[in-house]
Amino acid sequence: MGWVNDAKLGLGAVRELLAARAVRSKLARQLAARGELPRLRYEIGVYFADPEVNLYQMRQWYGPLAELDRTHPVVVLSRNPGGSSALLEESPVPVAHVRTVRQLEDFIDAQELKIVLYVNQNARNFQMMRYGRRWHVFVNHGESDKMYMTTNQFKAYDYALVAGDAALSRLKRVLWDYDFDKRALPIGRPQADHLAGTVPFPRDGRTVVLYAPTWEGDRAAAHYGSIASHGVALARDVLSSPNHRLVYRPHPRSGVLDPAYAAANREIVAAIAEANRADPGAHHVHDTGAELGWQLAVADVAIVDVSAMVYDRLATGKPLLVTRPADPAAEIDTGGYLSDAEWLDSTEASTVLERLDELDHDSAAGVRLHRWVEHYFGDTSPGVATARFHAAIEHLLAEWNRHAALHAHDGPVELRESARTAQGGTHDEV
Repeated sequence: MGWVNDAKLGLGAVRELLAARAVRSKLARQLAARGELPRLRYEIGVYFADPEVNLYQMRQWYGPLAELDRTHPVVVLSRNPGGSSALLEESPVPVAHVRTVRQLEDFIDAQELKIVLYVNQNARNFQMMRYGRRWHVFVNHGESDKMYMTTNQFKAYDYALVAGDAALSRLKRVLWDYDFDKRALPIGRPQADHLAGTVPFPRDGRTVVLYAPTWEGDRAAAHYGSIASHGVALARDVLSSPNHRLVYRPHPRSGVLDPAYAAANREIVAAIAEANRADPGAHHVHDTGAELGWQLAVADVAIVDVSAMVYDRLATGKPLLVTRPADPAAEIDTGGYLSDAEWLDSTEASTVLERLDELDHDSAAGVRLHRWVEHYFGDTSPGVATARFHAAIEHLLAEWNRHAALHAHDGPVELRESARTAQGGTHDEV
């Protein structure tokens, strides 16, 4: 059977090669149609070395970047052909495809970038970070209590834009000899001021319940998904009410590993379709769209699993329930918001409307929620986080101008020769 496996591997490699060629051909056509970007225009770059699969990390910043671009021209520096092609289709700010080190250097030579923002910790970030005389700033792609949020890699950047006091507390427990007052700038969550998408139903007085579960997870410690344990009973209870509207947004990977999870997902989708047939005015939604924004904004209450969705919802300052994992092996960090969250056990799923009513009339829960929202994000009033983001950028630009004046008489820096040493080879390495 060895030759059969070899044949399958070979066929897979050929398919990948053909897919890669198709992406490169499409990208070449897109770039030719777009034309060259103007020289000496962009002040702020956003570095993104990932393929299309991780584009969600950029999408969270589209709104804030588009607004920032009005006053300080922004460009995305994209290294991956698939990622570049997708960005050219949907990014609200210009995109430079800089696959090779030579292309990256050529673009930097043609611009006066003062600030470079990073949305993740891709190892290839260091191919950009070696260029001095500009600020390298980590902005991340979300807020949570995961280990990822306390990595010592924060020290590699000149500055980091963080959400609030919770982020600072996490980092202070881990980063030794780090100047938090200077290098960590709290801005809240400006993405919450730009929740995108068109609401697909009328605002007719129904209470909108967002149920946004994660997938089943690939190991016991990460079994946070609730579709199989809570989902069907929860959905049927909400769908039974003429006063409620369900927006069901499952994780795209839901059911890829567990057939029971996949079956429960299908049952919820079928129940939504049945409820809409019975009452066309109900407008229940099975949401599989790429945009995440309107769901968080319009939902009167959200039911989410232990995932980044907890913090996306928390940033809106609006009520939420967190499903308690049915698997006792699932690891939960109880050092932050989850130590005080409003939990929904699987035994309560069939009567979730009663639980929602209790939450709506629980003033103490509202006080707790407000306290945690402020701890994680500060003031979440509309526009405040955006103003803090812009203020942080203006501060960094002012610091750049101050240092540029101090070093006005410094000699030129030859970056291209150092590239050979840094990369251990030619400029064309990726």
